[in-house]
Amino acid sequence: MMKEKLSTVAKTFTPSPIQQLSLLAQRCNAINLAEGFPDFPAPHHIKAAGISAINSDFNQYRHVQGICDRLAEILKDTHGLEVDPLTDIAICCGQTEAFAAATFSIIDPGDEVILFEPAFETYGGCISLAGGVPVYVALDPPYWTLDAKKLLNSFTNRTKALVLNSPHNPTGKVFTRDELEVIAGACRMNDCLAVTDEVYEYVTYDGIKHVSLASLAGMQERTIITSSLSKTFSVTGWRIGWAIAPALIASTIKNIHIRLTDSAPAPFQEAALTALTCQPPYFESLRQDYESKRDFLVKLLVGVGFRIRSKPQGSFFLFAELPENCLLSDVECVKKLIEEAGVVAVPGCGFFPSISCPSEDSHTVAGNQFNYQNRFIRFAFCKSDATLSSAALKLGEFMKAVGPLG
Repeated sequence: MMKEKLSTVAKTFTPSPIQQLSLLAQRCNAINLAEGFPDFPAPHHIKAAGISAINSDFNQYRHVQGICDRLAEILKDTHGLEVDPLTDIAICCGQTEAFAAATFSIIDPGDEVILFEPAFETYGGCISLAGGVPVYVALDPPYWTLDAKKLLNSFTNRTKALVLNSPHNPTGKVFTRDELEVIAGACRMNDCLAVTDEVYEYVTYDGIKHVSLASLAGMQERTIITSSLSKTFSVTGWRIGWAIAPALIASTIKNIHIRLTDSAPAPFQEAALTALTCQPPYFESLRQDYESKRDFLVKLLVGVGFRIRSKPQGSFFLFAELPENCLLSDVECVKKLIEEAGVVAVPGCGFFPSISCPSEDSHTVAGNQFNYQNRFIRFAFCKSDATLSSAALKLGEFMKAVGPLG
């Protein structure tokens, strides 16, 4: 009877599989390579700034304008964007709230929003809560390239916005300049807004640089940038994020933010001032550390039998492909890794909301039909060297017992 009291949209939501798997990892004492949070300490000087802010009694509702001032400087220096820190930036409780408030600011019931698939689950959920309709455009595996024709064909007279996450979760893809030009051209041609998730902007590899969609011609006036401290400074629990947008939209996001959460955590806003003044050597060290962890995990997973045809160019996730002759689905493989290897990862099918039945891209192994969407598993490598070494040991023992996957 209680279920009847729930809203229609609430009934469509189920517990996050990523968080469920993290809880399972705790219960099973398994190594958690599922959830995208570091298990190593945040930088000492940033933690010290947070402690100092608490001891200085910055513990009440607060808006730290200095964050906006510094972000405007960074956008100018990094992307050549002119942003008014007084009117164009909203501080929120992490990128997640910034994205939600941005969605609620621009989406009416029935509006269509284009997303690239595979897609992080938060995006579609926020769009549905706003009454919008997610429209998924598949990136082409194994390199997750953008098909311009597919994108252009996805626009209708109901399309209101497009969501872009680059560097990309779960694949690690960094959209190329040519792909960004295609996206920008489609947005301009269809008078469409863009909402970007740029939380991995400083986590790119092999000399690849992040380019913000807003920096392309004609895009700043139609783009809402969302990002946060979380990934760059290893403080995912602090919940300090922001939305950067044209003044009218930014003002609306602020109004929605105030009604949702009122204020981002005050002492951590103060600490953000310290984080945002970090110099280039910090970001280069961050990039090098994660690139080393990426290479370690790639070698490890290939040794176990996974196929890595698309090495991550950014973020701290690896979207590993099951061997072509493997009889297990992604869900079955993850269960086997948990039960027999003591390592937790995320089945890839959760990043493909549009799948419901076998498609023309499916294939058959020993009588079992598989879509490519259930042939991938996401591993997080934002973990300490000790954790990754323990995972290697457990997977090595798993290999000795049952042999490589496949």
